[in-house]
Amino acid sequence: MSTEREVVFRARGITKVYRMGDVEVHALRGVDLDLVAGEMVVLLGPSGSGKSTLLNILGGLDVPSEGHVWYHGEDLTTADDQALTAFRREHVGFVFQFYNLIPSLSARENVQIVTEIAPAPMEPAAALELVGLGDRLDHFPAQLSGGQQQRVAIARAIAKRPAVMLCDEPTGALDSQTGVVVLEALERIHAEIGTTTVIITHNADIAHMANRVLYLADGRIARTEVNATRKRAKDLRW
Repeated sequence: MSTEREVVFRARGITKVYRMGDVEVHALRGVDLDLVAGEMVVLLGPSGSGKSTLLNILGGLDVPSEGHVWYHGEDLTTADDQALTAFRREHVGFVFQFYNLIPSLSARENVQIVTEIAPAPMEPAAALELVGLGDRLDHFPAQLSGGQQQRVAIARAIAKRPAVMLCDEPTGALDSQTGVVVLEALERIHAEIGTTTVIITHNADIAHMANRVLYLADGRIARTEVNATRKRAKDLRW
């Protein structure tokens, strides 16, 4: 992918140390990273390599112990809580391994929660249509499969038209066939909305659908690979 495209995130010297009593855990050890507009990046690595910590810092859910992160030139590491809340609300869609749907609300209502606080949202029905659930608008989470619930979570994330999608193990709780359906939803959204998309996984097969793959180990980016040819989600198997 061309480096001439607009840099969305620029991270320099990102270190994160968690203190538990007298013990220090170094989750990140001086990470430098640029993410450009419209690319899909996979963060690949074993548990404990720092993937989720890095994603949470990019998304304004956590702050580094040292270093800086800029979003379109604005320094997130010096932003106050109010500014970080606005950043998350207006610019970032999050998808996690567990769906975090409200059981007493329908699919449409779960998505509507986000659209009520976003500045220029989609209609909830349109977001659900994008992930292939246009015929499940009034179903409750208990009436949906795991893959369908994850697609509702994706619809909720994209309904506010985020510039950035941050996905932490979005297929981690799903079997291979269902996981591919979820990845197809992310692939479609990435293509149609043009979001900058980051997907955390420990599954090396998923890396084939990315523009770039960042391999994390021991809190550092060990290496970066560019996929000259990307696979479609439907062609992935694991």
